[in-house]
Amino acid sequence: MLICPQCKFENPKNNKFCQSCGTSLTHKVCPECSAEDVPVNALSCHNCGAECGTVFWAIIAKKTTVEALGIQREPGNEETISSSSPLSPTSQIALGSYLDSQERYQLLDPLPVQTESSAITDVGVRVLDCQPYEMSCIEAMLASQQSDLLTPSIEANGIPHLAKLYITLQSPGQREIPLIHDAWQQGDIQVVIIEDRSNWQPLVDLWQEETTSSLKILHWCYQMAQLWALLEPVNCRQSLLDLANLRLDEDQTLALQRLYLESSSPLLATELSENAEAQTSVIPEEPLSIQALGRVWQALFRQSQRTQFGSVVQMLGDLDAGKINTIAQLRSRLEEISIELQALETATLPPVKENNTTVPTMPQSAEPEDIISKSDDMPTVVLAMQLSSLEDAGRTDVGRQRHHNEDYFGIETKIQKLEFPKSRVLEGHGLYILCDGMGGHAGGEIASELAVNTLRQYFQEHWITNQLPTEDSIREAVYLANEAIYKLNQKDARSGVGRMGTTLVMLLIQDTQAAVAHVGDSRLYCLTRKRGLEQVTVDHEVGQREITRGVEASIAYARPDAYQLTQALGPRDENSINPDVGFFDINEDTLLLLASDGLSDNDLLETHWQTHLEPLLSSGANLEQGVTNLIDLGNQHNGHDNITGILIRAKVRPNLES
Repeated sequence: MLICPQCKFENPKNNKFCQSCGTSLTHKVCPECSAEDVPVNALSCHNCGAECGTVFWAIIAKKTTVEALGIQREPGNEETISSSSPLSPTSQIALGSYLDSQERYQLLDPLPVQTESSAITDVGVRVLDCQPYEMSCIEAMLASQQSDLLTPSIEANGIPHLAKLYITLQSPGQREIPLIHDAWQQGDIQVVIIEDRSNWQPLVDLWQEETTSSLKILHWCYQMAQLWALLEPVNCRQSLLDLANLRLDEDQTLALQRLYLESSSPLLATELSENAEAQTSVIPEEPLSIQALGRVWQALFRQSQRTQFGSVVQMLGDLDAGKINTIAQLRSRLEEISIELQALETATLPPVKENNTTVPTMPQSAEPEDIISKSDDMPTVVLAMQLSSLEDAGRTDVGRQRHHNEDYFGIETKIQKLEFPKSRVLEGHGLYILCDGMGGHAGGEIASELAVNTLRQYFQEHWITNQLPTEDSIREAVYLANEAIYKLNQKDARSGVGRMGTTLVMLLIQDTQAAVAHVGDSRLYCLTRKRGLEQVTVDHEVGQREITRGVEASIAYARPDAYQLTQALGPRDENSINPDVGFFDINEDTLLLLASDGLSDNDLLETHWQTHLEPLLSSGANLEQGVTNLIDLGNQHNGHDNITGILIRAKVRPNLES
């Protein structure tokens, strides 16, 4: 079965094009040069040479690794490793060979040659997925099996034990553990295919940079403490003790390249090639304890030749002396040091001037609850965030059935970057407006354009500081836009359905603060890795009005007028509209989407956000192409109306400059 990369339709295996949307299932578009005839099983583009293949990391583990966990084979199933197994002493699988009999996963690096004196039990190597659109073996098994994944037997459900560890640790929005793609068992050999992170930045590289602040290092230590608690129940704490396994994603958040079992401590890395690695098991000297984390941090300081600072020296000493014995105690100590460092940095800031009056800068509250987020079972240190990038893209399309476009949008941004030897400050100022001229009302395209231009002009004159406008100011702007359209209706003596009108959704961003205002059914969506997709606005329509009055949704939307707007800009005076205005902070990397109903109808975004929105959180993703793909998606599934979308990607990082 082939899964279409565009619409996720399930196609027969021999199809060359998607039965639903027509997308090619044999060729793809090169992201660098846009060549459209790149085979899906090619590693590189034949036109420009860019690597565009689907590459994963393969972990090949032998029976010895499993036995060290105390997992026993079932009676009568004690196969021995054949001479053709990847980890047998006499085997050597050449570059370009396949790991599986279906010839799906092709080796991009040679496997090591094992000798009798070097018992390699665990190999990691890059592989090319030559059938990237086919549902993987593990996806098929998980779809058909509902029993517990962490059963004692390796053969339970046909899923290797190593694979079950990745599945168990995966949760929506988490990036610390690599995603699993496929897995299978062949005799005593387990093969697990995971996300390739071999090219992610090693933690030690950034740890040793002079510009890396003490607070950022403390934040990584806290992340490691969190991961320790996460990995302990599945005996994978060893994953944190190999410096080469500690990586950073594009946002400098700590992540693991892979999982290591605690069957050997420490695991010894053997250099194989630029990207392949092997693991040799050794007998553990003693059970793992959190003192091991302290030794890792000392190793990071030592390897980076960075001087340990203040309270961290005392903490490491207490760890080594056994005065800190639980992960809760360790997190508490890290929280205390975080509060101390933030207070010191705040105290060194110059006083703030307001209206020519000097106001002393007060230290932040030292109460732990002001620093620690309570949203998760394992809290994280919440640091003040600052904007690191602000990007946007917008597009509108007439759709497949309309003859003219009544949608209109406007984008105005001002980005100011201040850079110094040890710090960089980005100030972002963005105004994003989307209006959908009322369908069936003559002059809807005039109303939407007039509203956008009126709002733009208002904020050009009234939003001149580095603070978001107040709620009253935003409301005044919306009322002015309504008045401009209303006066035009009155001037032209329009009546009934002849009166022009428009919906409105408007987003204002100042650094890491945002405000939204809307009238009608144009929407704002918010997407983060932690929370997924959320609809921020609530439509102003009859169905929603009835729900707020206590009517069940199924009954409210059974009405023939359920989708009729309860308010819009222009048809009536300002006494007939009540714009919703709200404020929120951007505390994590966020993708925001303003959408007209041509894009949001029929739960289109709720259905396809994981394929068409979530990838756009990555800095490397092209927003212009992303919004184009959204328009194409809207035309495929809706198409009955004009389609407009504005994408905004706001990336943030801890404000750690001293």
